[in-house]
Amino acid sequence: MKEDVIVQIRDIKKYYGKEPLIVKALDGITLDIQKGTFTAIVGASGSGKSTLLHLIGGLDQPTSGTIRVAGRDLSMLNRDQAAIYRRRNVGVVYQNYNLISMLNVYENIVFPVEIDGNTVDQEFIEEITKLLGLHDKLERNVNQLSGGQKQRVAIARALAIKPVLLLCDEPTGNLDSRTSQDVIGLLKASSMKLDQTIIMITHNEEIAQMADRTIRIEDGKIVTRKWGEPCL
Repeated sequence: MKEDVIVQIRDIKKYYGKEPLIVKALDGITLDIQKGTFTAIVGASGSGKSTLLHLIGGLDQPTSGTIRVAGRDLSMLNRDQAAIYRRRNVGVVYQNYNLISMLNVYENIVFPVEIDGNTVDQEFIEEITKLLGLHDKLERNVNQLSGGQKQRVAIARALAIKPVLLLCDEPTGNLDSRTSQDVIGLLKASSMKLDQTIIMITHNEEIAQMADRTIRIEDGKIVTRKWGEPCL
């Protein structure tokens, strides 16, 4: 793997069922993603983009092909090793936030750190909550927040483990246009300041254009790879 490549995908296939009813969710994906970049993966529903995100996150195994993250072959991990890989290396931002309603903002953010038995880096938590505009809301219950604020909490929670990768699954799907652009702006800011590598799937073409690079998938295949202007 090249030194600046954090994700290396080679001829990944993910098939479901058997002939003649086989479903080819991914059909020969080869892709490199450089460290510290922000990549948007776009495509219609059923195109395979969510399947690809799940494979990169270690949530599933491909039918064939290899995925290496930071030089580690994910296909060599058993179920327990894959779970540890996710907890320690992958932050995920979901469309529906997936916050714990009985916990306040701070408790939601540090939850993945504590569940892995690690000590919370308070200085780092202070840094990311200031970056995301949450520093004065840490004691507030998440049910008292707006949609945009909840998504900021979800981003902070994903960043709290200091992940190698930040995977974003339609992170602006429930937000209005202005809030969506604010959230993507915060993701870009965190990517630059904290040296995060971000992979985001989205249906929103306007949002995708805010990324460094756009990958379009149709019927389980990459059809375009476009580099945009670098984030400033």
